[in-house]
Formats: sequence, structure tokens, C-alpha cells
Amino acid sequence: MSIIPPKPFLDEKLPGIAGLDQRSRDIFRRLVDTYLETGEPVGSRTISRILPHSLSPASVRNVMMDLEEAGLIFSPHTSAGRVPTDLGLRFFVDALMEVGSMSAEERARIDAQIAASNRPRRIEDVLGEATTLLSGLSHCAGVIVTPKMNARLKHIEFVNLAPGRALVILVGEDGGVENRVIDVPRGLPPSTFTEASNYLSSRFQGKTITEVQRVVREEMDGLRRELDEVSARIVEAGVAVWAGDNDPQGKTLIVKGQANLLENATAVADLERIRRLFDDIENKSELVQLLGLAEAGEGVRIFIGAENRLFSLSGSSLIAAPYKNSEEKIVGVLGIIGPTRMNYARIIPMVDYTAKVLGRLLT
Repeated sequence: MSIIPPKPFLDEKLPGIAGLDQRSRDIFRRLVDTYLETGEPVGSRTISRILPHSLSPASVRNVMMDLEEAGLIFSPHTSAGRVPTDLGLRFFVDALMEVGSMSAEERARIDAQIAASNRPRRIEDVLGEATTLLSGLSHCAGVIVTPKMNARLKHIEFVNLAPGRALVILVGEDGGVENRVIDVPRGLPPSTFTEASNYLSSRFQGKTITEVQRVVREEMDGLRRELDEVSARIVEAGVAVWAGDNDPQGKTLIVKGQANLLENATAVADLERIRRLFDDIENKSELVQLLGLAEAGEGVRIFIGAENRLFSLSGSSLIAAPYKNSEEKIVGVLGIIGPTRMNYARIIPMVDYTAKVLGRLLT
């Protein structure tokens, strides 16, 4: 498993990191571990008790002052305790965290839920189950972004609905069905729709809608020679209606388990952050763009709090990994959205493993 590091910015934004000695790093790591476990500010006495070597609370406080000056921690209120900043969490994740390993039970549950079922399922159903599973295991929200109508086509049909309106039906080899309504010239005979349906089904069976769109664009002149002008225009309109599906990126976003984010929210401020996160999730275009950044590499990508504009107000983090199809091409991204104090060491391998299992299933 690999973790894709962000663009180097720690040295620029946290110049004090380079001067931290090993004792300061040990104290910072234990402070973050304790905060991620409890969600509460961590004081010097707590750190003093859990250090493997003897160090007085006063000495720990001096180190914490240095850590605060370096921009790694801050005091959220008048309490003596400290919590990590977003940049501090980034330093922890990239430089100090030890990524855990999944239990045999967790691996078996993922395998059984996603890959081991003998019943026939549509791809979108598998993706939905994977998202729900990730959400349940992590107690956060699970997300998956995938191309629309990613399956290869089995059948395409045009059905006359009313004067000037027709229904385009796409049936995928995975059993998925999608419908769109298009405008057509009035008064067309049934033979026109039959001719267009037969042409597309015979010519493009086994291809994806993206491949069909590309061929139709490139071979429109030849299409007009094979079909009459009206039938050719219907074929062109029927294929074009899937181009983006009102989404310039042509992606489908699946989100499951938002209610999990409310489990540990007790204070009014926590509830307000969760409300903002729900608003962020509803803004699907920005979330799809953020998930799209994880397609740039082979490993797990982590976005923490204010590092990205989408989560700057809600104080949330995203752990995401790409998954591949049978041609070893990245076709989508799955991940977990949760509070910045989520258990990164546990969730990172979980997301990575689920992406690999999903890729094997698609293969």
C-alpha cells in the first residue's frame, strides 16, 4: 500500500518542524494519538503519564509551547489542553503515523460483502454495497465516484413516446438500464426508430457509451451513408444525450452513511460542523472534483480539513483511493469522509483494501 503525499508545503508553512528534536516529536505523536482517540484537548499531565520515560508535566508544557509556536498544535479555549492543527495532522499523517493493519475479520467481511456473492448484481449495486460497507466499518460517510453507464452495452432501443418525443433505452451487459428522453422530428414512422435501434445495437454491442460517442462523432459522414438522414440524426441525438448527463464531468456520486457522522457529535459546535459537512456533500460537483484528484496516482490520497476549500468550514477529512477495471485503467474513486480526528491509521488500509477488492471484482 502506498500513500500519495501532497504537494510539499510543510517546510514552507511550518518552518519550525525541521528544528524539532526526537523528544518533541514523541510528545507530539502521543498528543495526536490521544486526541484522535478521545476527541478532547490533551494536557501536559496526560502526556507525562503515558510517556515511556519519566518527564515532568512542566517539561512537557515547555515542549508543547514549542509545538504551538511551530504551528502544530493550539488551544481551542481556555483549557490547558491542546489539539493538533490541520497542518499538524498533516505532519502527523505524513511523517509520524504508523499505518495499522486490518484484522482478518475485517478483510473477510469486505471479501464476503463485495466479492464472494454468487447472486448476479449490477455494477451500481456492487458500488452501493461497497460504499455502505466502508461507512459501517469506519463509522463515517462512505463515498464512491464512478463514470456514468460504465458497463458495456448489450442493447440500445428507441421508443416513440409522443409527437416530437422519443425514449432512448440503454441496457448494459451487467443488467443496468438507463433511460433518457430526446426531441425528434414530428410524424416519424415506427420504421425510423427500428432502423436506428438496430443500427446501434448491431454496431456497438459490447462497447461502452464513451466509445460509442467517440465513434459516432468521428464517423458521422459514414453514418449518414448507411442510414437515411432522419435516422442518422436520431442516432446522433440518442448517443449525445449521455454526454455528461447535465454533469460536465460525466460522473455518478454515491454517498452512504451520513448519519454516522452524528454519532460522536455532542456539542453545538460539533453539530454545526456536521451541518456544514452535509452541505458540502450536497455540493456534488466540488466533491466529485476533489475525489478526482485521487485518480492521479496508484495509492491512497488524504485531504485534511482546511487544505481544501470544500472542507475548510466543516473541519472534515477525506481518505480516498482509486479502483481499476479489467484493463487496469482507473475508472473511479472510493473513500471515507469524516471528522479531522478520524482514525487515519485504521481507515487508510481499509480504503486501500476495499479499492483492490472492488478492482478484482470488476476484472
